Amino acid sequence: MKALLALEDGRTFLCSSFTGAGETCGEVVFNTSMTGYQEVLTDPSYRGQIVTMTYPLIGSYGVNPEDVESSRIQVSGFLLREYQNFPSNFRSVSTLADYLKEQGILGIEEFDTRALTRHIRKAGAMRAFISTEDLDPLSCVRKAKKIPDMAGRDLVKTVTTKTPYYWIDGKPVFISSDVNIDSTIWKHREKKHSVVAFDFGIKYNILRLLEYAGCEVVVVPASTGADRVKAMDPDAIFFSNGPGDPEPVAYAVKTIRMLLGYRPMFGICLGHQLLALALGAKTFKLKFGHRGSNQPVKNLLTGKIEITSQNHGFAVDTKSLDLKHIEITHINLNDNTLEGFRHRKLPVFAVQYHPEASPGPHDAKYLFDEFIELIKNA
Repeated sequence: MKALLALEDGRTFLCSSFTGAGETCGEVVFNTSMTGYQEVLTDPSYRGQIVTMTYPLIGSYGVNPEDVESSRIQVSGFLLREYQNFPSNFRSVSTLADYLKEQGILGIEEFDTRALTRHIRKAGAMRAFISTEDLDPLSCVRKAKKIPDMAGRDLVKTVTTKTPYYWIDGKPVFISSDVNIDSTIWKHREKKHSVVAFDFGIKYNILRLLEYAGCEVVVVPASTGADRVKAMDPDAIFFSNGPGDPEPVAYAVKTIRMLLGYRPMFGICLGHQLLALALGAKTFKLKFGHRGSNQPVKNLLTGKIEITSQNHGFAVDTKSLDLKHIEITHINLNDNTLEGFRHRKLPVFAVQYHPEASPGPHDAKYLFDEFIELIKNA
């Protein structure tokens, strides 16, 4: 089925839909991972975005229920060079096309994804509109220009949990509304480290690794206040990844600022940016972001190079950091942007990339062990 992809700057691409008729819109970005498309689709950090896969053949191993990173597909649209309709994998339970159709997500193929990627790299990530019904370029470009900008939008509210839940044996167990959310909530206080995890769009593999590291985890909504967290009396606090611009998430920054010094803290991706804002730093929008499983990062504490998984369109301004209190621990070797920091006195550290991977290499998995050591030493 014919379709048209229109960018806000007037560039258009004639393409095809492999999921049937429909329209969608969002910020168009690209991901350089060769595998892991199901994890990409279900990563809440992609809310409001149309994702282009730079690897040309996608769909060859189908989909399965084990590889999801949230309860649903999060992307607004999925752009491929060539869709593979006949998966071959013993874990596959469905085709990628059927998976997208079930959740009403438009899948697009048969156009030059390399040209689109090069255009984004030169012009920057931008708003896009896709339609199988309106194939008029001028009309679609006008519609793309009317889409709200990513900058200035609080997308965390669209992905965070509404109800606190335990993460037990690899799945969420929601807490009844009649249960007191206080220090009595912990069931394994003497055997496990109690961790409150703020859900700004948390990925399941983060929770898997926290559980594997010996933590009892309670996930709370992004709007949870500092007083509620203190009433729970956890051993540590975790701030998750999430979508969009960190600056509009001012309520979370306020909460983090009130909790600084209270318990050990670890932040990933958006959590890294929110921690930095709470410490007085500033953030900015990257031209085309870092998205993929092959981003080189240097650990300044060890001198080692880590190949990392990343997904973010905003970054912390290194120049805005108070280096009297903040130590830079990691930098991106592609553009020298900030990839990690720690507080010189408080038990607080954060990284911009995804040490839990999914998809991606496991070079940075050690950071979860460092979090546990921080808890033990606090």
